[in-house]
Amino acid sequence: MALDSTIRLDVRYATTENFMGEVFYSQPRAFLQRPAAEALVRAHRWLLERGYGLMIYDGYRPWYVTKMFWDATPTHLREFVANPARGSRHNRGCAVDLTLFEVATGQAVEMPSGFDEFSPRAYADYPGGTSRSRACRTLLRQAMEAQGFAANPSEWWHFDHGDWRRYPLANQRFEELGTPGGA
Repeated sequence: MALDSTIRLDVRYATTENFMGEVFYSQPRAFLQRPAAEALVRAHRWLLERGYGLMIYDGYRPWYVTKMFWDATPTHLREFVANPARGSRHNRGCAVDLTLFEVATGQAVEMPSGFDEFSPRAYADYPGGTSRSRACRTLLRQAMEAQGFAANPSEWWHFDHGDWRRYPLANQRFEELGTPGGA
């Protein structure tokens, strides 16, 4: 990330390691509107003091990708994907999917579910999992909410920045957004 190179990227939609098993992004990059990105950096720095850091799975998502997700998702699982008729906060550059990693090991921490897992285990308040996974989920949420993000009730990894309403839906491909190392 241009604002803080110690934030790690694991952009799943630039690989086949996602719920669709397909590549959607030509580059493993994550974009956010500047206020959301700056808030993310503050959360990351707070976590670093506690031995953790942020690892981003996704940020800005072009609208056409949201539409592809919706069209391919069975009706009974659509609570886990945004309706393209309304658009996504990802489409506005104000949502981020992420987890924690341990600074000492560089490894992602255990969470109650995997990323993009379409099950009740993904819920932000899921009571199961290990005590450590719940503690890590709580720490992530605490860091993000302190910086103006709201947790998505259906996905522990998804956070929306509070000013998302200020931004229009966007459909630009990554190649149109800037050069690597840029915004």
